[in-house]
Amino acid sequence: MDALLVLEDGRTFPCRSFTGHGEAWGEVVFNTSMTGYQEVLTDPSYRGQMVAMTYPLIGNYGTNPEDVESDRVQVSAFLVREYHDMPSNFRATSTLSDYLKKEGVLGVEALDTRALTRHIRDAGAMRGVISTRDLDASSLVQKAKSKPSMVGRDLVKEVTTEKPYFWINGKRVFADSHVDFFQKKIWKHKGKKPSVVAFDYGIKYNILRCLEHSGCEVIVVPASTDAKAIQSMHPDGIFLSNGPGDPEPLTYTITTIQSLIGYCPIFGICLGNQLLGLALGGRTFKLKFGHRGANQPVKNLETGRVEITSQNHGFAVDIESMKEKDIALTHINLNDNTFEGFRHRTYPVFAVQYHPEASPGPHDARYLFDDFKKMMAAA
Repeated sequence: MDALLVLEDGRTFPCRSFTGHGEAWGEVVFNTSMTGYQEVLTDPSYRGQMVAMTYPLIGNYGTNPEDVESDRVQVSAFLVREYHDMPSNFRATSTLSDYLKKEGVLGVEALDTRALTRHIRDAGAMRGVISTRDLDASSLVQKAKSKPSMVGRDLVKEVTTEKPYFWINGKRVFADSHVDFFQKKIWKHKGKKPSVVAFDYGIKYNILRCLEHSGCEVIVVPASTDAKAIQSMHPDGIFLSNGPGDPEPLTYTITTIQSLIGYCPIFGICLGNQLLGLALGGRTFKLKFGHRGANQPVKNLETGRVEITSQNHGFAVDIESMKEKDIALTHINLNDNTFEGFRHRTYPVFAVQYHPEASPGPHDARYLFDDFKKMMAAA
């Protein structure tokens, strides 16, 4: 059925729905990955966004229960050039259309994703509305302008876990309500495995898989957990996860991180990198159209090695704001020379802006999980 995507600047894109009637809004962004659309759909960092895939054919391998990065679809809507309704993959248990319908998420095809991508690259990511019910462009422009901006919104509260849980054998394990997580004896393998508390700002499952695979025992806690509660657990290390939106409104988390710097080793990625930058006195800013895809080149300044990385973020740390801090810049983006990683010169703290766990994407940066384990052992 006919649908219309309208951006807040008035640009319109006719299309058609492959999931039935619906209307959705969000910041319109694009992803350059050739595969991994189910991982993209379920990545909490996409909360509040409508995602367009630049690769033209989507849906050809279907969906399955394993290739998810959270407990639900996170995107506001899914925008593709050509949808394929007959998947050919032995792992597929459902079509993409049925998967999105079950999750109540609008999917559209026959959209000129190349024109949309070029427009976003020129004008920047912006709010948009897509609808099958209202095809009046002027009406949809007004709706788009009335929606809240990505800047200044706390989206972490929408995606973080409500209560702590263990990550065991690739699955979340919630304890009975009477179990007190915030105590030293909560760890089942203390002294045998490094104990890691992972802050859930919108954490991807594959991060937890990588931490577990590197030999760590992992407990995931809500984003609002304070420093005193973390210290009562006596972890060997702290992990700051990815997540959606603007880092600056997350003052409660920034204060917690400031209290934990120097307490034990800290490893941050994506939003975790930005929050560490703010905690150390730096600044963040909104990128024009963000970095989203599994083919982003990053240079490791300490080794000279170039890594092809998976990324998904619309904000970044301002390099200039970190120059007077006690940090060493370790990674830089080769497309636009933006801040991609650092380590602290005094404390056992390091972070990267990209996703070393990938999913989807290359595994060039998986070594960072082993570096974190070595840092905990040294501490």
